[in-house]
Amino acid sequence: MSSKHPSDTTPPGPDSAKGGRTAIRAILAVGGGLTLAVLGSLVLEFGLAPSWLTGQKSVPAASPKGAMADLFTPPPESTIPNDEFGASVRRGMAIFTATGTNAHDFVGNNLSCSNCHLDAGRQAFSAPMWAAYPVYPKYRSKNKMVNTMEDRIKGCFTYSMNAQGSPSGGPPPYGSDVYRDLQSYFYWMSKGLPIGETPDGAGFGKIDKPALPPSRERGAQVFAANCAVCHGKDGLGQTDVNGKTVFPPLWGPHSFNWGAGMHKASSAAAFIQHNMPLSEPGKLSAQEAWDVATFLDSHPRPKDPRQTGAITLQEADKKWHKSSEDFYGETVDGVVLGTGYPKPAPAAN
Repeated sequence: MSSKHPSDTTPPGPDSAKGGRTAIRAILAVGGGLTLAVLGSLVLEFGLAPSWLTGQKSVPAASPKGAMADLFTPPPESTIPNDEFGASVRRGMAIFTATGTNAHDFVGNNLSCSNCHLDAGRQAFSAPMWAAYPVYPKYRSKNKMVNTMEDRIKGCFTYSMNAQGSPSGGPPPYGSDVYRDLQSYFYWMSKGLPIGETPDGAGFGKIDKPALPPSRERGAQVFAANCAVCHGKDGLGQTDVNGKTVFPPLWGPHSFNWGAGMHKASSAAAFIQHNMPLSEPGKLSAQEAWDVATFLDSHPRPKDPRQTGAITLQEADKKWHKSSEDFYGETVDGVVLGTGYPKPAPAAN
């Protein structure tokens, strides 16, 4: 029985609009899970995706009453200037929404920044980038130093994008145009916000503590009922017939690694309650969000990139994970979590 999780029980083992609509009607007759993946790809390609699929402009139903009216509204895309700066902003947005394609050399999984920062980084309570940009530089306890925005983005590539498994073997080097363009996008998006103040809607929002200790078993049930339709019964996400990711993997070799903030049940639970399911954000209770976050956290994923050389799993657990209620270093379903995969498999574009 885990000292971190005394109540856990093991669950059972695991762009022509007319043309786009015509194609969608055709594949609806196919049926099955493949239909969902192909449909997702087409509606994204033709710009017909509803908010429940993309997360765009959905309202976090778990946000405080009346809070949405007071939240900052980032400028519309139509206001990006038609000059060199605007070109950088557009490149940054393209990197943000299709990271594996537009920053391919530095991405080691099947994720894009916009998988967690919804609506291309605009949506409140899904760590919107307009709320993050004004508060940097700032001190972060994670690496015990003052971080610039470039430092922060580098960390996202290192952990959330699992840069250790990328073609280059690491994140973009300091001074890279990848950072320059992303920062241009964030700066443009945050125009009008005061510097040095954290605006409402930042981060993943707050979530109440669960009434009962989080349970993997209950979490597996929540996942099956609410998450599997998009992320797959195995949690490994779904791709279209061309291998393009439609719904991101939540664990496994193509997901974020053990150093990413989302591996913490507390962070994942807050994100989930405010933003998931995409069709009904806020549907899940705090208990359900904590349970399913715990379930997600209890699966293998790429190792923490800080665990290098002679640093053992136990040493890494004590140094970077002991304060987190996670499963790092524990044995779950016969698998020691935190060891990662012998060799990262090629990520999809």
